[in-house]
Amino acid sequence: MSDLLKNTHNVFLVGIGGVSMCALAGVLKNRGYNISGSDMQESEAVAELRAMGIDVIIGHRAENIGNCDAVIRTAAAKDDNPEIMAARKRGIRVIERAEAWGSIMADYKDALCVSGTHGKTTTTGMAAHIALAANVDPTVMLGGYLPIIGAGHRLGANTLIIAESCEYCNSFLHFLPTISVILNIEPDHLDFFSGLDEIITSFSAFAAKANRVLVNGGDTNALASVANIPHNTFGADEQYDIHCKNLTFDKGLPSFDIWAFGEKYADVKLNVPGMFNVLNALAAAGAARLLDISGKAVTEGLNGFHGTGRRFERLGKYNGADVADDYAHHPTEVKSTLSAANEMGYKRVILAFQPHTYTRTAALFDDFAAALKADKVLITEIYAAREKSTGLSAQSLAEAIPNAGFFPTLDELERELRVIAQEGDLIITMGAGSIGTVGRKLVNS
Repeated sequence: MSDLLKNTHNVFLVGIGGVSMCALAGVLKNRGYNISGSDMQESEAVAELRAMGIDVIIGHRAENIGNCDAVIRTAAAKDDNPEIMAARKRGIRVIERAEAWGSIMADYKDALCVSGTHGKTTTTGMAAHIALAANVDPTVMLGGYLPIIGAGHRLGANTLIIAESCEYCNSFLHFLPTISVILNIEPDHLDFFSGLDEIITSFSAFAAKANRVLVNGGDTNALASVANIPHNTFGADEQYDIHCKNLTFDKGLPSFDIWAFGEKYADVKLNVPGMFNVLNALAAAGAARLLDISGKAVTEGLNGFHGTGRRFERLGKYNGADVADDYAHHPTEVKSTLSAANEMGYKRVILAFQPHTYTRTAALFDDFAAALKADKVLITEIYAAREKSTGLSAQSLAEAIPNAGFFPTLDELERELRVIAQEGDLIITMGAGSIGTVGRKLVNS
């Protein structure tokens, strides 16, 4: 690793339970650092960290940092966080999470960084599957659980790192990509960005850092971000450098051939549904092609991919209904996931949705109202995450949707699902907050 953590042994992570922070903690521990941290609440990630021998404290207090040599902060931790304030008062270095990941990347021959408003975790997971099939021994960092590695991260050789790359707070500008992938760009994180133009500018700076850039040729905003940067394209149509042919769907699951730069590269039968996953697979395959990975490894890797945690994750059954969970928390993601669900042959699709942050809900209110379409829609209160209440309630969103009901708490929502669930239904819990616990309670009961 570079000089960022030189002469450092004890590292404290603020917000250690976050998906990227949890992965960072694991990688740093594997590299010999003594890791500890804090988070706001107990979670599966916290339990996993403790199982690794990492001390995690619940709650943020000045005394938590102990005798650490450096503090790494999540992007959501602000300057008034007591641990960050205590570190600065004592002259302890405070490092941004993305800076630490960027320094790790400096040790690798190739860094494949996957960005976009939607699809980052899935595409990063697909790319990891391909690299593992090719026996490249990749280091992996993604914002979710990937079953094949049993975690959200993997420590490999110093040849290739594959990293999910988020634009929030311009975090990905600390990364050192050799290959940048841009899946799509839409307005999001409007508690940080002033609007779409600033978001496009951020992605443009991210693309400019890489030696090779692969961009969704069918996404106007993504193309705008690379207008003055050499790039290759992927997309469903033959006009793009990486594209598909012979695309068919069977109960929502796609099969297709992948063509790269005028030649057939691989043939794929995905085990994850929807057109959006076709595009994700094309992006992962295109990145593999830029890394000179064989088409055989692409076929094997993508055919063996069954999704990541909280991305149309099949949980089991309740009262004859299939239960799934999905992380979608942007209108486009919601619409795409529900479109795929509606192609899978269920009698009814029942959606239980938890809006994520007041800022996003307010800014995209009309888009959410248009996207939240299912046979039954159950909406619970907004998950605040890093924000404080603005007074906006999800009840107003439920009232804007004809067949939606509002359930102030997750317990009330769960009770309603227990009443209405029946054979032939798909129940899908959706959102980036705590809604995923509901489906697990159903199938475990």
